[in-house]
Parts: sequence; C-alpha cells; structure tokens
Amino acid sequence: MTVEEEIKALGKKARAAAHAMRALDTAAKNAALLAVAEALEAARPAIEAANAEDVAAAKAAGLAPSLVDRLTLTPARFEAMVDGLRTVVALPDPVGETLLERDRPSGIHIRKVREPLGVVAVVFESRPNVFVDTAALCFKTSNAIILRGGKEALRSNVALADAVQKGLARWCGTERPLALLDAIQLVRTTDHEGVRALVRMPEYVDVAIPRGGERLIRAMCEAALVPVLKHYKGVCHVYVDEGADLDMALAILDNAKTQRPGTCNAAECLLVNSRIASAFMPMVEAWAKEKGVTLHEKDVDWGREFLSLDLNVGIVMDVDEAIAHINAYGSHHSDAIVTRDEARAARFLRLVDSAAVYHNASTRFTDGGEFGMGAEIGISTDKLHARGPMGLEELTTYKYVVTGDGALRH
Repeated sequence: MTVEEEIKALGKKARAAAHAMRALDTAAKNAALLAVAEALEAARPAIEAANAEDVAAAKAAGLAPSLVDRLTLTPARFEAMVDGLRTVVALPDPVGETLLERDRPSGIHIRKVREPLGVVAVVFESRPNVFVDTAALCFKTSNAIILRGGKEALRSNVALADAVQKGLARWCGTERPLALLDAIQLVRTTDHEGVRALVRMPEYVDVAIPRGGERLIRAMCEAALVPVLKHYKGVCHVYVDEGADLDMALAILDNAKTQRPGTCNAAECLLVNSRIASAFMPMVEAWAKEKGVTLHEKDVDWGREFLSLDLNVGIVMDVDEAIAHINAYGSHHSDAIVTRDEARAARFLRLVDSAAVYHNASTRFTDGGEFGMGAEIGISTDKLHARGPMGLEELTTYKYVVTGDGALRH
C-alpha cells in the first residue's frame, strides 16, 4: 500500500466515523472522553517511557533546545494534559446551539444552528500533548480527527494513540457502532508525502490545522486542496508606553519572553517609548544580563521569530509609531501595550491588527486553556471562520434549519 493509499484509507474511515458521531448526544461524548482520560492515566508509565526515548533521541540528533522542550512530556504537562481533557468534558457542548432564530412573513421559521465541521486533519510537531488536546476538542464537537505528528515524537504519539483507542473501545463496548473507534486516528508514517496526501483529499477532509513551524505551515498551504486554519509564526510585541509603570513593564516583559521562549505567544520584540527609554533601558539591560537574554538593537530583522532567548529592541516616538511598527512587522498574533494611560491603551487595542491584543498583561495568555477553552486545537491569525485560540466553538460551522406548514414562495 502506498502512502497515499494509506492516508485515503484513514480518510474513508474518518468520514464514516464523522457520520456516526452526529448521532451522539453530549452525555455519550463526555462518557467517552472520561474513559479516554482513565486509559491515559493507566498507560502513563508506557507513555512516559516512550516520551523519554523520543527526548533522548532528539538530544542525540542535536535538535534545538526549544524543540526538545516542546517534545518533553514532564509530569506536570502530563497531568495538565489529562486535566485539560476533563475540563473539556465540563464545558458546554456547542453542537446544536441556536445562534439565530426568526419568523418570516412567508410563514417559514428559520434557525441558525451550530454543527460539526466533519473531519479535521491536524499536523503537528514536537508537542505530544497536542494529540490529546485536539482529539478531545474534536470529539466533544462531534468531529472525527486524523492526527499526524512529527517523527521526533512518533513513539510518544503511538503510545498516546494506543491508550486513547483502549479508552474508546472500553466506552464503545458492543452497543455502539464500531465506526466510532475511528473518530480519533493517528497517521503512523513519518513520510512527508503523508502530509501532502492528507490535505489533498477534500472528499474525506473538511479542514486542516497545522501546529508547527513556518516551513511546515507554508508547505501545507501550498499543497492543500482543503481549507487550512493557521498562523505562520508568532512575532509578538511588548510596547512600553511613556505612561507605563516601569516595574510592571519589566515583569510583563520577563514573563512574555522568558517563561517559555520557544512558544508562538512569547515576545520577540520590545518597543520602548523614547520619553522613558533613558530610565527603562538600563533596567532592561540588567534584566537581560541576569536572564541570559540577547538584545538585538542594531541591524535588526524585525520580522524574525527567534523562539529562543533573543529579543529585538526598538525605540519609538509614540503609540502611533508603535502601532504602525507592529502592523508592518508583526505576525498579527499577540501584541501588548503597558501603560497607565487609558486613552492610549484604547487606541492601541483598537488599531493593532492582531488576533489578540493586551493592555498591561503578558502575551503568554494567548492560549486555549488560559482563555477558558479547556484546551486549543491551534491559534489562527486568519480572518475567516476563526481567529486567535481555537476551542470548541471554532470547531463548528452552522446550518439553517427552516420549517413551515406547507409554505410556498411566491
């Protein structure tokens, strides 16, 4: 069987599973996810052993520290992954929600109702927890999902997929359609042709979501025959205004840059108002020396995503120059202003064209869990269908349900 044939076989099963998912009510879906959570906890030793092998291999292969960090499933991350699954169970199910309702003079009654997207393909790199997060969100919204992870995390993903299948099988028993077992599938080949095949079968896949580096995302978009929800990179800014509390500004900068520098919502550029630069920049330089941050203040590539302890620094005259700089060089992901001036903050929040904008808060909050979504299937900087962290609601579309009593159009 060729790679393309293998992927199409997964797609065909996913389409059948998506049809079967439509018949499930919220209680059934929640029961399935709780069974998966129990299966993951039971398989924890095997999952952690598989992840340890992946991490050791990644280090031996010389992968960047940021990628090794993303790959590592620490005890805290494992627990957060399972807790996130249970949080999704506790969240309201958007499927079937009425978004709009009206009666028309013609005698028809119209309802606009949320429904599943169908089959979602997720291609991700490094982070094994993405497997569980995205699977939970898709299952809760009655979508089937096909996941394809990177080769660096194959052992981890296979261990997770095996545990998920055991949980689904226990829940499914002999009473439910066997097609439901194919609602969560893992592509077990690391051949790059598998990604291309996955995004070129609109008969089986309704939308693709990449979770990885810019090269992967651009390759998927260029190959895709299905819609792709994505962000290319996270060039996030912190602008420190003349009206800022400087201690607060430094604390926000520290969190945005150093908490997890390898993430897409980490700050990559600091903009400082010229009126407070003489006071604030010595603080920044001392902080950078203490935290091991390299400041780039000359010959700067403003659009660069470092994913490391490197930071571009620029001096601007005012909030309008900061806004113009961010809109020109940013990636429309997450950008923050630190200031006590409410008017300038309001101007920044209104005019910066990004998926998430912040006032006196770290860009690191752009995350499905932090936004109360339980988990996220990705972060979008697109403007159609979904923008920002994508949770349950973003995994639905809608249809119009129209009823009448013999209504005829005249």
